[in-house]
Amino acid sequence: MNYASADIVPINRIPVVDISGLRDGTDSAAVAKALIAASQNPGFIYVRGHGIPDDLIDAARAAAFRFFRQDETAKEAVRVSKSHRGWLSQGGAKMQDGAKPDLKESFIWGFEDQAGETPLDHELRGPNRWPDSVPELHGLAMRYFEEAHTVARDLMRGFAKGLGLSEEFFLKSCDVPLSRASFVWYPQQDASLGEDQFGVGPHTDFGVLTVLCQDDVGGLQVQDVSGAWIEAPPIEGTLVVNVGDLLARWTNNLCKSTPHRVVNRSNRERLSLVLAFDPDPQTMIDQRAVFGPDHEPSAEPITCGDYLSWRFAKAFDYRNRESDQKSDRGDGKTGD
Repeated sequence: MNYASADIVPINRIPVVDISGLRDGTDSAAVAKALIAASQNPGFIYVRGHGIPDDLIDAARAAAFRFFRQDETAKEAVRVSKSHRGWLSQGGAKMQDGAKPDLKESFIWGFEDQAGETPLDHELRGPNRWPDSVPELHGLAMRYFEEAHTVARDLMRGFAKGLGLSEEFFLKSCDVPLSRASFVWYPQQDASLGEDQFGVGPHTDFGVLTVLCQDDVGGLQVQDVSGAWIEAPPIEGTLVVNVGDLLARWTNNLCKSTPHRVVNRSNRERLSLVLAFDPDPQTMIDQRAVFGPDHEPSAEPITCGDYLSWRFAKAFDYRNRESDQKSDRGDGKTGD
């Protein structure tokens, strides 16, 4: 089958980096160097030694499957709000102008404090929408969010160190992060749908850093520097980490944001656990803070929040629907 084919290449084409020496401080310099090298080419990294417990991953995945396998009426109770929280149905996203909508479904949530509250300081932040039909999803999802966010923070310290910056450079304003997590479900994809139909179409990620936990189904494909598509198969015990557009912008494209896509030809459903790491919305993305005041930036400074608002408006049609405005303020049914 030639449909959306990708090359199967030696596994070291996408580097595997053990970050345990970064996490415990025993070999942070070597790990930082490896992260920067991998972020320059190909921009995707397999990460070992991440510390997220296997039993949490398994439990979160099982709860997510219970949610997605419900009928649409049950999922509709937590339909996505304009603050990008809840269930996004199939066809709700397209990653490029003129592309067909993606086949995936997503369940999206974000930061909560210990009381379960979320600040309303940005349009992409609002109450999480937890389903009554799968009550265990709330606790498991938030535990996974915290664990994956810890991994992302460790990685950002490594990137900073590898760039010769203070380890906390990218985390200076990260008390109430704009990060989002999602369970992403993909149906089996038949070639008869056409060569321009994808589980997720070719795209780069919007934010700073993506931390992805694949299952064993496969289907992730990455575009290398030559323009060829290569498979990024699951490797047991690893996460997949990739640079997003904001980190590429922040580092004057020293760190590469690499196009990728998903084609699920496995005859099985596929589920990914995703964290999109971003700092507080007011964080200024300014290349001169990285390279010094004499640097001529290739892009003007912009806040994290403003940049993400612009990108989300282009990718998600539901955000332009007047009918969703009430749910953004938490007036609709939120589960829990």
